[in-house]
Amino acid sequence: MASDTQPVLRGRDLCKTFAVKERAPVQALQGVSLDIPRGVLAALVGPDGAGKTTLIRLAAGLLRPDSGSLSVLGFDSSKDAQSIQDRIGYMPQRFGLYEDLSVQENLDLYADLHGISVEERAQRYPELMSMTALARFTDRLAGQLSGGMKQKLGLACTLVRSPELLLLDEPTVGVDPLSRRELWDIIFQLVHDRGLTVLTSTAYLDEAERCSHVIVMHDGKVLTQGDPKETAKQAENRVFVAAPAQGDSARALQARLLDDGRVVDAVPEAGRVRFVVAQTDADLTTPLQGANAEPAQPHFEDGFMILLRQRNSAEHASSITLAKHLDLGEGDIVVDVHDLVRRFGKFTAVDHVSFQVHRGEIFGLLGPNGAGKTTTFRMLCGLLKASGGTLNVAGNDLRRAGAQARQHIGYVAQKFSLYPTLSPRENLEFFASAYGLRGAKRDERIRWALEQFELEHSAEAVSSELPGGYKQRLAMGAALLHEPDLLFLDEPTSGADPLARRAFWRRITALADQGVTVIVTTHFMQEAEYCDHIAILDGGKILAQGTPADIRQHAKTQDGAGSMEQAFIDIVLEARGPRAAEQAA
Repeated sequence: MASDTQPVLRGRDLCKTFAVKERAPVQALQGVSLDIPRGVLAALVGPDGAGKTTLIRLAAGLLRPDSGSLSVLGFDSSKDAQSIQDRIGYMPQRFGLYEDLSVQENLDLYADLHGISVEERAQRYPELMSMTALARFTDRLAGQLSGGMKQKLGLACTLVRSPELLLLDEPTVGVDPLSRRELWDIIFQLVHDRGLTVLTSTAYLDEAERCSHVIVMHDGKVLTQGDPKETAKQAENRVFVAAPAQGDSARALQARLLDDGRVVDAVPEAGRVRFVVAQTDADLTTPLQGANAEPAQPHFEDGFMILLRQRNSAEHASSITLAKHLDLGEGDIVVDVHDLVRRFGKFTAVDHVSFQVHRGEIFGLLGPNGAGKTTTFRMLCGLLKASGGTLNVAGNDLRRAGAQARQHIGYVAQKFSLYPTLSPRENLEFFASAYGLRGAKRDERIRWALEQFELEHSAEAVSSELPGGYKQRLAMGAALLHEPDLLFLDEPTSGADPLARRAFWRRITALADQGVTVIVTTHFMQEAEYCDHIAILDGGKILAQGTPADIRQHAKTQDGAGSMEQAFIDIVLEARGPRAAEQAA
């Protein structure tokens, strides 16, 4: 057993390689050494394929290292995995809830599996239900819970036996900002009030910044570890914030900066652009185009991006060039939705929703899990019939001429929806044929997709084995083969690492600049800043809509400079009423 002064988790020179059929072995971990002190909240961050999940599975005793040593709670993970598993809680990315069982039945099942006595349950259950705010839903089927509530139930099942170490593999992926905040409140309570040690992996760098210990990984190696403030220092005197000059836009300014080789990173921030330069003396007069840049305090994310950009293999943010430019005049309404309704039996999923989207706009459809966003998407794409209202897409009434409207639409689903056993080239060939592309035109469009999305070197690989960012590119390429003028993106960056998200949005802004209309859902509120207009839904109703600046005005802050995330949370809580606000306080 580990003493109070010994690290809860200690790894030395850990290596792990996975064999891949008909391909070179994958080195998931290459000489990783780390220490996790007792009673801390620690985070693993890094791009797709960095080795985060492999390291967590080693710590859970589910894998053995090929070489090196790993001690967890004082036990050798190679020799005594069972002792480790008896003392930890482990919540993987896809936690195994039984959707046809109720909340209470799921808890009872996991208590039975861990041999929790009736006396222990009587003590633990009220604590867990209070912590997760699930006490009112014990009779509800798990399959009927929202995404955030499922994650909280998964966490409650993981904690049913009071672990000494809690391992969480990206617990907030696909979770809306309000549910994400609630999950983190629970995690902080476990660490600060109960002294539990927690190791979590996360794609959200603001979450990592709130941890006391962070391990930054890349290509199976540790780049740095320790206090996130130390990582932020990598960016001292290299971070600036610029407001676009009159007549310019934050999105255009961000794109120019991101395309400049002297800029490490650039992201929209409350109507301005936050950027990090490679050298402190970089002259950015040309991309700034009159914008006034002021120094800013570095964040963990700024230092993180510097660390990754120093690696040649880091994914860069590439633009995209269409074969045709969709310049059909400003003011064209591409999507016109009025009083849209969708009912499933007695349940109303979409309740009299109305909005318009103009050509070349990026329109954000935001909302908590279960708000009705995906249902709205499916109706707009002609995949689901509306119960009422009107939908006009690309000049076609979807209720009467759905097939004609769908010819103008490209769609990227929440999850990778292409054929996993086919290669990228084979997937593109299949979808090109499905869109009616033949002969030379088909070959031309496939070459275009492989080139524009930088998939030439992976064209013959098995799609299921591609990194997440590559899968995302492939899905985008397939959706654009038939040159649609309207693109639907349903949480396209869920689970994607920061580098892949930067590259993705650089392509999206380039598409919009060339006349493609984009409608997107996302749980990353920073991404909402890329949008021209936003609508926030909950309970199937639109609560607020307008420009990002309009939405930020709803944030209830003392200084009036609210973030998009705070505005989103405040809008939803206000609509849900005093009880919801009290629970979130």
